[in-house]
Amino acid sequence: MVLPRSEVERILGAYGAPPVVGVVGSHSALDTADGAAAEGFRTLVLAQAGREATYARYYRARRSPTGELERGCVDEVWTYRAFSDIARPEEQERLRRTHVLLVPNRALSSYVPLDVIEQELRVPIVGSRALLRIEERTERENYYTLLGRAGIPTPQRLDGPSAIDGLAIAKLPHARRRLERGFFTAATPAEFATKSAALLSAGTISREDLAGARIERYVLGPVFNFNFFFSPLVPRADGLELLGVDERRESSLDGLVRLPAAEQLELGAAGRTPDYTVVGHGTLTVRESILEEVFRLGERFVDAARERYPPGILGPFCLQTCIDPDGRPWVFDVAARLGGGTNIHLAMGHPYANALWRTPMSSGRRLAVEIRRALALGRLREIVT
Repeated sequence: MVLPRSEVERILGAYGAPPVVGVVGSHSALDTADGAAAEGFRTLVLAQAGREATYARYYRARRSPTGELERGCVDEVWTYRAFSDIARPEEQERLRRTHVLLVPNRALSSYVPLDVIEQELRVPIVGSRALLRIEERTERENYYTLLGRAGIPTPQRLDGPSAIDGLAIAKLPHARRRLERGFFTAATPAEFATKSAALLSAGTISREDLAGARIERYVLGPVFNFNFFFSPLVPRADGLELLGVDERRESSLDGLVRLPAAEQLELGAAGRTPDYTVVGHGTLTVRESILEEVFRLGERFVDAARERYPPGILGPFCLQTCIDPDGRPWVFDVAARLGGGTNIHLAMGHPYANALWRTPMSSGRRLAVEIRRALALGRLREIVT
């Protein structure tokens, strides 16, 4: 049961002052804060104690006596012993008193329990509160379920290690760093057994996670993360926008592929098994002959999300794909909120968004533009849940 929109609208009705754009201090917080500042909003970052210096010191906003922003983009930082403390009743009340519109990122949905976000977090969320849960592969209904409803191609799922008859990838979380991946590849059942045993011994994965891992055929091709935006404030035909494309930088995978094959083979067995921890992102463009199919995938996802989880996707979302040698995108992951790679274009904008909006338009700024337009039209309730 997700917090009724009527309750969110009641909370919004008590917001008498211009809203403050708030975000959890991790993931894509700088993109959110920079975009909000560019559109004239004050910004709030909710940081974990000991990890606040990026926001409280190095990107702290400096304003003139008349309030003009001269440097930085973060007006205020609140620190917590743990991110989950954000949901304490007194903190929720503080957020409401400050008229905060909360922008969800992966840090929010990872550190604050999903049940709490869905049912107890009485702070307006700019985006799709009900869709955050689909990112969990262990849920009975997840993004694979929604992609299937939409007719969007995904890598073939295999029924356990014994079904491996070619290169496959096992998807499961890292045992200690739960935000990260404990992924590994295998081409045979025997290789699966050998690699999983080594990762279990190293403490990289757990037996419980391994038992629930999703094993799927490996799509050989480059990774393109398509950062979309959907607006309910315009006619449906104009609602979907492609803002930009990014790729992940993963450690130690990217370090390994930079080595010549002979040097890779000189590494010990543990060193030859890559880690898939995301440590950064790069920017990409895609062949224009592929773009139309990319837009079709985005449209199908929007329609399926609206049908299954009304009001559906609101604002930013990301379809993560591999593109095969025939130019076909296969979606292997979904972020039903601001993607992790959007910081690559904060302030400068995304290439495709710039072409559409005729001005530098990052994901964070596009989100702030949507808030501003909703306020001007008296339709703020339509972009929050």
